Amino acid sequence: MRIGKMMAAGLAAIAVVAGLAGCAPAEGLVGRMGAGAGGGADRILVVGAENQYSDVAAQIGGKYVTATAIIQNPNTDPHTFEASVSVAKDLSAARIVVQNGLGYDDFMTKLESASPSKDRIVITAQDVLGLPNDTANPHLWYDPKTMPAVAKRIAASLGRIDPSHKAYFAKNLATFDASMKTWGDQLAAFRSTHAGTPVAVTEPVADDLLKAAGVDVETPWSLQAAIMNDTDPSPQDSALQNALLTGKKVKALLYNRQVTDQVTERFLRVARANGIPVVGVSETMPAGYHYQGWMEATLKALRVAIETGASTDKR
Repeated sequence: MRIGKMMAAGLAAIAVVAGLAGCAPAEGLVGRMGAGAGGGADRILVVGAENQYSDVAAQIGGKYVTATAIIQNPNTDPHTFEASVSVAKDLSAARIVVQNGLGYDDFMTKLESASPSKDRIVITAQDVLGLPNDTANPHLWYDPKTMPAVAKRIAASLGRIDPSHKAYFAKNLATFDASMKTWGDQLAAFRSTHAGTPVAVTEPVADDLLKAAGVDVETPWSLQAAIMNDTDPSPQDSALQNALLTGKKVKALLYNRQVTDQVTERFLRVARANGIPVVGVSETMPAGYHYQGWMEATLKALRVAIETGASTDKR
């Protein structure tokens, strides 16, 4: 399963991390990064497994936090990861770790076990949302409910670590929640004009956004899951997907532009040949965005595709 293997660290890399954990200054940090440790004087180090989570942590923590991400390059396949010395150092010094869960970033659990700290707070989006382990779609950040809940947990955790700035973190949380209203309003406006619009997808990366936008995903879940897990979809599912595209039964095709294979490329060719606009979505936040702007841009790309027929392969 590709998601299960996602970013899985090799045994040698885990051994390196474990070795670093043995010499990490667990008690001497007193909950904060010192200037010599790479985080800036008196800043709390927060490590996000993915950069969308570290971005939200940075927005909540502001000047009292140094936030870094392990997965942050939107131009690479996020399903391949090997632990490095720098990753191990950051993790060993982190007071807060924010991760997705649902098997998406299982490598984090391995790294945390190899570099234990009784002072580290681990925030897992799956747990914050109370989702069972068999939840089918792990791309939680595309759900409008996810980041406000995670941000609230981050603010509370920062307040426990640094009580003297609890009000500051609460103010930043309020600012973040207010900023999310723009995306919420855009989703509502989209639903009012495009609810029920049929679309096709290759993977369920943005399915939660599509659900919130009120569009209908016509692609069988079994095909989405097969491509997500790096297996071949059944001939029946492939035929149905091709029929959606050749029959012009959908208004757009959304695909994961970070991870493509022969199956995905074939669907893209069929879509383009039949005048179906293509919208590229990603699992890692592109450079130049904050989380909110990324989600707004994704929705805008979908709206442009449906209303004008224009593809948005890259943003």
